Amino acid sequence: MLGPLSLADATETEALGARLALALCERSGWVVFLHGDLGAGKTTLVRAWLRALGVQGTIRSPTYTLIEPYEIDGRSLLHLDLYRLNDPEELLQLGLADTPPQAGGWLVEWPERGGGELPAPDIEIRLEPDGLQRRVSISAGPGWRELIEPVFGFRITSVPEAGP
Repeated sequence: MLGPLSLADATETEALGARLALALCERSGWVVFLHGDLGAGKTTLVRAWLRALGVQGTIRSPTYTLIEPYEIDGRSLLHLDLYRLNDPEELLQLGLADTPPQAGGWLVEWPERGGGELPAPDIEIRLEPDGLQRRVSISAGPGWRELIEPVFGFRITSVPEAGP
């Protein structure tokens, strides 16, 4: 696991999202799970990620639509927000099979609501409020960690682990 790291504000959350996007921009087929309570910064991070990849105009939160598709340089990216999902089987009705992660990538907020209907994540990002700041930790599978480790070389500061 990388982190936990401390993010001072939304600007640092956006910087992290942009840096992660650029670290993965040459690869397709990734699935990223974003965990955190309401207001933890998941959508802020995703918006910055999508902007860094070149999305122009309004980037809507898929809180009510559950899914927002984007076409970037011939790749299909999906931003899913499963907060309002009532049953994991509802995912089958969203047409996700038409845009598999291999076509580009998926950014999934509230993935725990998807039950077993989602593919396994390549990267998991956990955001937690910490006073006025946020703490973030990232887990990545083989072949992905090496791509995102350099992201932590910018000015985000490491947070010491809590003692006993």
